[in-house]
Amino acid sequence: MSKIAFLFPGQGAQHVGMGRTIVEKCPAAKQLFDQAGEILGYDLAKLCFEGPAEELDSTVISQPALFVTSLAALEMLRAERPDVVLGCEMTAGLSLGEYTALVFSGALTFEDGLKVVQRRGEAMQAAADKVPSGMVSALLLDRPQVEEVCQEASDAGRIFIANYLCPGNTVISGENAACEKAVELITAKGGKPIPLAVAGAFHTEIMKPADEQLAEALAGVPLKKPEIPLVSNVDAASHEEPDSIRSLLVRQVVSPVLWENSIRAMLDAGVTEFYEIGPGKVLKGLLKRINRKVPCETVNDS
Repeated sequence: MSKIAFLFPGQGAQHVGMGRTIVEKCPAAKQLFDQAGEILGYDLAKLCFEGPAEELDSTVISQPALFVTSLAALEMLRAERPDVVLGCEMTAGLSLGEYTALVFSGALTFEDGLKVVQRRGEAMQAAADKVPSGMVSALLLDRPQVEEVCQEASDAGRIFIANYLCPGNTVISGENAACEKAVELITAKGGKPIPLAVAGAFHTEIMKPADEQLAEALAGVPLKKPEIPLVSNVDAASHEEPDSIRSLLVRQVVSPVLWENSIRAMLDAGVTEFYEIGPGKVLKGLLKRINRKVPCETVNDS
């Protein structure tokens, strides 16, 4: 018998036009965008559907945009294939996507989740503005090689491993000079560096001011025990206690994302079928690099 898990994408999956077709198909999805506009104080639907891309790609906009669009895609799936949604037994989200997973699991309301995500985006953007920094994907290298890159590039500034995505795809974050040196080192070691279009060194100590602001935002938000196991980015384990979940969400901002470990934990728990719910197909691609045999269906505009 199959065991279904839902995965929700993180920042970087956004694109102009996302959500438009979903809203046209699904009244419940339109209601989410309308509600989001009231909560945020701006027309999120217009930014998602029409752009401009520069604004949609900013941290303060892209995080709420992905959160709402992914939940809109979930509503479309719920309307078209309710049995799949009812049959889901585990969930996880990549970085920002963890908040989407929390709402799906019943641990967090849509309204509270959106308010926290808005604060998270603002805090992370502010931290990034203080320290010119960025992120680079190191492709085709194994973990020890990427660790060597960070060690050697640290002469130029602070730099750390930020995301363990899948075999041959590890993301590093750091100050701009260190990232530039890392690009050279990755190439020299036979890897392929891809600088990412993000505002700063996410999931490192460089985000330190943001975690404190996020802790304040989360302190006033009710959290419930998730109705299904939700695997944390920080330790690739599921947690039931709201206080533990709250603490892990704060740590997540300054800790590496253990995505590969999270997927392997779900596979070990018996998951046989994944659904990537939200913009893009990044998580499906990562899953193929972890285990090619397990199917993953995408639920988005296409």
